[in-house]
Amino acid sequence: PALFQMSGSQPQVGRGVPCLRCRGLCTGFEPHSWRKICKSCKCSQEEHSLNSELEDDRKIGRLLSDSKYSSLTARLKGGDGVRIYKRNRMIVTNPNISGKDPTFDTITYEWAPPGLAQKLAMQYMELIPKELQPVAGTDGAFLRRRRLTRQLPLYDQDPAQCRGLADGEHKLMEEFVKKYKAEALGVGEVALPGQGGGGKEEEKPQEKSINPGRVPESPNGALESAAGHFRCDTCKQAVPGDCPVVYADRAGYSRQWHPACFVCCRCAEPLVDLIYFWKSGAAWCGRHYCESLRPRCAGCDEIIFSEDYQQVEGLAWHKKHFACLECETLLIGKPFTLANTSLLCTTCSQSR
Repeated sequence: PALFQMSGSQPQVGRGVPCLRCRGLCTGFEPHSWRKICKSCKCSQEEHSLNSELEDDRKIGRLLSDSKYSSLTARLKGGDGVRIYKRNRMIVTNPNISGKDPTFDTITYEWAPPGLAQKLAMQYMELIPKELQPVAGTDGAFLRRRRLTRQLPLYDQDPAQCRGLADGEHKLMEEFVKKYKAEALGVGEVALPGQGGGGKEEEKPQEKSINPGRVPESPNGALESAAGHFRCDTCKQAVPGDCPVVYADRAGYSRQWHPACFVCCRCAEPLVDLIYFWKSGAAWCGRHYCESLRPRCAGCDEIIFSEDYQQVEGLAWHKKHFACLECETLLIGKPFTLANTSLLCTTCSQSR
């Protein structure tokens, strides 16, 4: 059977870990005061080391704990009421009878859909591209944790993690987080077609779609009454009755997705651990949902709650973060160059 257990690996320390991208040119992570990058090589902390599994589980626990998905969290012993994500790890043991003495091959999935029999959970995994399956020690497990960092930044839910908030904006952010937890946050459910939500097939009232990029063309991933087939809401292809699909309760149980099709409508990335945000008839990752409501600072990567911010070529900055990447000179009212999302003063631009 699938095992439900807490992860408890030792945290990896970010500071001091050489950068993967710089291949030894950077000797270790030196945090910038407000940018989410290394002061030395300008790469993200993610390029030096990911959070530990325990830190990831704490982050998701915080996100889900005061929402209707709190059953996916558990109270941490001695943690002063802190709740942690009950991440479902699945351990599969297969007999290997090729040799003289039978042995057992054990495969650990760092995450699997909770509440399923192992057979159905394995069917779900087989419908995910092999390179994305979160098998411990593989690129798939590493990519899952990178998606956790990218799609669900801690500073999108915890004002204490933000460096860009001005006095009086903590309350605005707290209300912003409370609102999205109540109105948009969801966790996908895996079931056979027609069995999502215990077999509910009613359609919830839907908002009209406003095309944010990759939103499905029509909002009706419903049963085809004539043929009796289910169709995937993204690719519109028929779904076999014996193959697991993903349901999103905020979408209504007449819509379903192939496991590989349950992706963010903006970036098309698979939604990590099936955590989604529902808006305008489509599922979004946390990062792009927040950006659809408020601008994100290209300097510190945090959501901007001030109405007075700097905009250039579709990008936004806190005014105090509209600064040269190299020398940190504030550039409001001064000449600058913009390369990708990096601002440079004319002196630093020429010296490059």
